[in-house]
Amino acid sequence: MSVNRTASARSFAATRDTFGRLDVLFNNAGMGAPGIPMEDLTYEQWSAVVGVNLTGSFLCAQEAIRLMKQQDPRGGRIINNGSLSAVTPRPNSAPYTSTKHAITGLTKSIALDQREFNIACGQIDIGNAETEMTRRMTSGVPQADSSKKVEPRMDVQHVAQAVVYMANLPLESNVLFMTVMATKMPFVGRG
Repeated sequence: MSVNRTASARSFAATRDTFGRLDVLFNNAGMGAPGIPMEDLTYEQWSAVVGVNLTGSFLCAQEAIRLMKQQDPRGGRIINNGSLSAVTPRPNSAPYTSTKHAITGLTKSIALDQREFNIACGQIDIGNAETEMTRRMTSGVPQADSSKKVEPRMDVQHVAQAVVYMANLPLESNVLFMTVMATKMPFVGRG
């Protein structure tokens, strides 16, 4: 997958032209690389994950900030999709873990740098929502102890409800970080 700066700019211009403003951006980019040892990853596999997960989020946030600073009333909210893997990685997940860790830095930087412009930024870290990306968990995924275990998943609607909660807060309030995860997934104590 490639990231296209021009396409991103066009999308946000279309949003401005159609709706007159942008109040919320949900930066929901995410892809992984094959679960193989880091030394076996190709540069192209690494670059694809960095491009989608980090550069794509950066470009969308950049365009959103430009719009949010220009509109009247000024401001808005950016919600970045992080990951539990940023702080507790899974085996053989260096590209995904690295980019999601970087999203945390991006979230903090945006939250700090855009305060004066009434732009709030927060991050939601999601664990095992029922999506195509987590389908493999129903047949078992590698664990830190070298075993393979089936992991519980949760209804993705719970994630949607959490994002809507964050989005609906007045700009004077912000959820900087929120974790929504399947209750019985191995996260606390993982490693």
